[in-house]
Amino acid sequence: MSHSTVPTAHPVLIQGGMGAGVSGWRLARAVSTEGHLGVVSGTAVDTILARRLQLGDPGGHLRRAMGHFPCPDIADRVRQRYFVPGGKRPGVPFRSVPVHSIRSPKRLVELTVLANFVEVYLAKEGHQGKVGINYLEKIQMPNLASLYGAMLARVDYVLVGAGIPREIPGVLDKLAGHEPVTLQLTVAGADSGEEHRVRFDPASILPRPEHPLQRPFFLAIVASSTLATALTKRATGRVDGFVVEGPMAGGHNAPPRGPSRLDERGQPIYSEKDRVDLQRIRDLGAPFWLAGSYGRPDRVAEALRNGAHGVQVGTLFAFCEESGIAPQLKDEVLERIRCGSPPDVFTDPTASPTGFPFKVVCLKNTLADRHTYGLRQRVCDLGYLRTAFKQADGSLGYRCPAEPPEDYVRKGGSIDDTIGRRCLCNGLVATIGMGQIRNDGYEEPPILTSGDDLSLITTLLADGATSYSAGDVIHLLCSDLAAAFA
Repeated sequence: MSHSTVPTAHPVLIQGGMGAGVSGWRLARAVSTEGHLGVVSGTAVDTILARRLQLGDPGGHLRRAMGHFPCPDIADRVRQRYFVPGGKRPGVPFRSVPVHSIRSPKRLVELTVLANFVEVYLAKEGHQGKVGINYLEKIQMPNLASLYGAMLARVDYVLVGAGIPREIPGVLDKLAGHEPVTLQLTVAGADSGEEHRVRFDPASILPRPEHPLQRPFFLAIVASSTLATALTKRATGRVDGFVVEGPMAGGHNAPPRGPSRLDERGQPIYSEKDRVDLQRIRDLGAPFWLAGSYGRPDRVAEALRNGAHGVQVGTLFAFCEESGIAPQLKDEVLERIRCGSPPDVFTDPTASPTGFPFKVVCLKNTLADRHTYGLRQRVCDLGYLRTAFKQADGSLGYRCPAEPPEDYVRKGGSIDDTIGRRCLCNGLVATIGMGQIRNDGYEEPPILTSGDDLSLITTLLADGATSYSAGDVIHLLCSDLAAAFA
């Protein structure tokens, strides 16, 4: 659908910002060139850039984008540190990237800014479509540098979920003027009224900026009208809209409201209490998009009739040709769908270190498989989901429930919190074919996430097709729009 048929300036379709590199620049670009909002994932892009460079940067796309970064010295340092001409040898481990903290080392901050710039630059290259970037509020420590990098590449939208992103709108306002920014860090064990803040100064990247930056639209991803209302009233700057995400969406889901209850399979039980009050959302007056099993033409039309500006769709895009999922994983899922036996999707209440329910696709040789999970030796070396805690001497430490249990307990954590936790950081990076190889030859297994209903893909695999494009998804979803405006 072209821009001219969209009712207002905002696109009707938002492609979900999925996983680590699943919604990469190729997918976002494909969606944006069709007149909708292509979204790149901002999760772990520093690690992903470093590993892509070590794989030789086929096609030279990363280095081309790095050549447009406004501080060439930073791009040169990153290239010298990580680029391997022709790619590293098979079986050789990836060179590691430092782990974020409240005061990340300068070279990590530089890599983070550059990586976000590269992802957005490539998604926007060569067309006039709109591009967004998605972040998790719970991954707090890289977010300031990440936002600045995306804004240097003129990102059009910033979407933030998995938490309460109250401070992000004000941060965007300041970064547009190249001003120093801070973000409150959640610290377990901190005293009442005690604040710990992550700090970022754009002058450390670009000492003498010539012009202010474009302030992107900010969309908060919420699971309740209560959170949307609170953000409207208390955010530090303008909230431009909401993505209202239901519990059938892939990735992290908000926990059910009220006492925790599990069904016979061990999945969280959602009830009428978890249904979003759309009237209250409409009353806020900001545009909103609905997400979670809206990947059908009739559901898109239904959302528009209910006052939504459009929908966010993840699963259909996740398995299209342009997505970043490793080909063998994608092919396995699509073949099973074609044969009428799509893999089961399980809402796991314990898999994610965040404590949020997390949907996993039940495939062998992935972390959703108990045998594969049991073989993995726990290690926390990427650290995006680790959290800060106050140590006895008043300094900050960092821990993750998916690290070795003895380490987590030694740091003051409860052994119960470690049960069933999966290392999503390593698993999601492995899902796009960049799993770390350990010194003993062990390769990190992937973990695949999806919305509840993979069978929605069946329509796109009609007439013997074995794959489909992002354009095919858009054509399908927009096929019933006329009914919505009738």
